[in-house]
Formats: sequence, C-alpha cells, structure tokens
Amino acid sequence: MRVSRVSISDVTFAADLSGALYWDERRLLVVSDLHLEKGSSFATRGVLLPPYDTLATLSRLAAVISRHNPKTVIALGDSFHDRSAHERLSADDRAAVAALQTGRDWIWISGNHDPMLPRDLGGTVADEVVVGPITFRHEPSGAPGEIAGHLHPKARISTRGRSMERRCFASDGMRAVMPAFGAYAGGLSIRDVAFAKIFPKNGFIAHLLGDRRVHAIAASRCY
Repeated sequence: MRVSRVSISDVTFAADLSGALYWDERRLLVVSDLHLEKGSSFATRGVLLPPYDTLATLSRLAAVISRHNPKTVIALGDSFHDRSAHERLSADDRAAVAALQTGRDWIWISGNHDPMLPRDLGGTVADEVVVGPITFRHEPSGAPGEIAGHLHPKARISTRGRSMERRCFASDGMRAVMPAFGAYAGGLSIRDVAFAKIFPKNGFIAHLLGDRRVHAIAASRCY
C-alpha cells in the first residue's frame, strides 16, 4: 500500500508514500524540494542542526528509485537549499548522486533557492520541462497540466479523536503541487491563501502521506 493513484490532465501517476510521483508509461519519477545541505546552511548562521539531512534525503531517494527503476528523474527545483549548497556536498554525497544518475536521464529544474544550478553534478538543467500534456516547473502558476513544488503542502486532519499533520500532494485533477521531499524541509498549510490562488473554491484533494499508505481527503475537511 505504498502508492495510490493521482490523475492529472488525464495522466495517471503513482503517488508514492515517500512524496514522489511516478509516471509508469514514461518510466518517469518526479521529486521536489530536496533542499540538500539545509543543515549546513543553518549552521553558517549559528543554528546547529544534526548534519545528516543530505544523507537521509539521498537515502530515501535511493529507495524510491530502487522501487520504481525509472528511466528519467526530474528534480523539481530547490534541490539545494542555497546557491552554494552544492559546494558543501561531501565526497560520499557526490558519489551517491552520481550513482543515482547512472543509467538514467536526470533533469534538475531551477528553483528559487538554487537558480544557478552547477553543471558539474551530472544531468541537465532546465527552467521547466514539458512531457506530453504535463508541464513540470518549480513554482506553481495554476495552469492546467502543471506539476509544481515550491509551496511544501501539508494538511492537518482529525481522526479517531486526535489531530494529525502530514505532508501531502495537493491536486484537483488538472494540476498538482508536490510535497517537499527533503528531510529538513518544512511545510505550508493547504488552507493558506497561496493554495486558494491555484485551486479555486478549495476544490482539491489532499493526498496525505500516512504511515503505511497515502490517504486521499478533500481539502475542505482539512484545517
């Protein structure tokens, strides 16, 4: 039960419990907002966090790649937490990225945190990518057929007398905003006005990342 199905502009994706989307027909895996080296970025400002976020994020990414064996991977922007984060990658982390890229096409989408992505990390760099009816970009515009990231959607629900808040996919069947994949990435409530600009009248579904499966819940039921 690690995946559920999400349809976007008549394309069916597997919504993986990790927070990735997989398009089986194209063997295409999409992840968003890895925010690699966020821990070291905070450390430069005197905020000390355990320096293991990059390792944790890449390990989770390796697991989902192993599960689906994609031909193409799209990293949907803010893969690095700041403009110099790639320079702080350890040799082991660089080797891990290279191993994940081996035998597949890899596309880095530019984000607001990493607008000038380096060309020495393998793969190709783009502002956005169009595959069939789907446009992949970092910041959502609300256009039909769009899959974006940037907003780090999360949702809170009440169930069995307790409250639960989880990262989620947000989709109305025509467009989707992906959850942040990074270990240290935060979240923005789907009740924020930013989502109202993308999904009119709150008419969308929050696909919450649960403990064992993805739960599809109407956004109007979340708070």
